[in-house]
Amino acid sequence: MTEPMNRSGGPMTVMVTGGLGFIGSAVVRKLIDDTDHRVVNVDKVSYASTAESVEAASQSARYTFHRCDLADEPSISEVVAAVRPDAVLHLAAESHVDRSIDGPQVFVDSNIIGTFNLLEACRRLGDRFSRFVHVSTDEVFGSLEPGDGPFDEETNYSPRSPYSATKAASDHLVRAWGETYGLPISVTNCSNNYGPFQFPEKMIPLMIIKAWRGEELPVYGLGLNVRDWLHVADHAEALLAVLERGSAGRTYAIGGDSERTNIEVVQLICEAIGAAAGDSLDRRSLIQFVTDRPGHDVRYAVDSSRIRSELGWRPRRDFDAGLAETVDWYLANQGWWEPLMAREFGGARLGLLEEVR
Repeated sequence: MTEPMNRSGGPMTVMVTGGLGFIGSAVVRKLIDDTDHRVVNVDKVSYASTAESVEAASQSARYTFHRCDLADEPSISEVVAAVRPDAVLHLAAESHVDRSIDGPQVFVDSNIIGTFNLLEACRRLGDRFSRFVHVSTDEVFGSLEPGDGPFDEETNYSPRSPYSATKAASDHLVRAWGETYGLPISVTNCSNNYGPFQFPEKMIPLMIIKAWRGEELPVYGLGLNVRDWLHVADHAEALLAVLERGSAGRTYAIGGDSERTNIEVVQLICEAIGAAAGDSLDRRSLIQFVTDRPGHDVRYAVDSSRIRSELGWRPRRDFDAGLAETVDWYLANQGWWEPLMAREFGGARLGLLEEVR
């Protein structure tokens, strides 16, 4: 087991924000399973938060939970002052691009105001505070053309959606608090994640569920947009490496080395679902090309050379195998996603600008 140390020489109290979300819950599980940390999970319990994602971890005596909206300054200040974490892994964010098109205000409140409030609360802890790891996205860098080299830590910012713009703003705040106030920060920019417990509005789980149900599979444009896919468990391992061994003030780009077009991913899902269902339906016949998302970035790719060379991390999961395992997980856990589809999200298309005047 790894044993990160606080400044007194013992295991740390690590606050994970957004720990009931997709990536945050993977980080919570990793910390409980593979370290001696005390884990404080802070989550506002939004539509995409699921307690089931940390059910096993929550049985540990090292785990505590606080329901708190980071945009509520008195609440997060009170929690941080009471917990006095040694380190923070900041994952809490609104993250769905289509939702940001329909309703950008909540993205400003959560991603910008929430990050500001958390930074200030941690700054008040003084010298005992050892690290603020801010988890961001490659979408802040904008869009690559097919022949362009990948994003890295020196790539200029060029966000193109309300979501990526608010994440870019939060990145700049974190770095400014490092430079101006000496807060020991690290920033990470990851590629697209996939794996268990991902909320079913995102492409991979949505396609799995719709293909299993025999419903139409809506693919934006011609499905030629390219994403670099990173398994969420690999991402959690990378974030732990940054927490334990990363340098203060340093940025780390984290990618999965698995570029695929969206249509390639959907076709792989169709094949996997067809094999699992054992029926005569060719799921590829369900693919329907629909009007593209406004400002849809063409391609993302991430150069992870820095984190590989400096921290010894690399993705361990092959995409094709990881996707097959993810399909199996969703088929085996229908009791997790069916209530979400029925109650919070019916699979309807978002981000069409229909309400904009």
